[in-house]
Amino acid sequence: MKITIVENGPIVFKTDGKVTFRTGATSEDKSGSVALCRCGQSSSKPFCDGTHRKAEFKAVAGEIDLSG
Repeated sequence: MKITIVENGPIVFKTDGKVTFRTGATSEDKSGSVALCRCGQSSSKPFCDGTHRKAEFKAVAGEIDLSG
């Protein structure tokens, strides 16, 4: 799996499987490309909703490769 840390944006990872986010009795499933909020301003945390642009969030880019 490859994780991309977008400059001034979210953490994005791509998976062939399903990602399930659970909080208490509530769960939400995502698949394919998933973007996680880094700016703390998203109204759909932990997922990114693009608010980082409006908030003028600034942070460096990076990449993590979990291939083994």
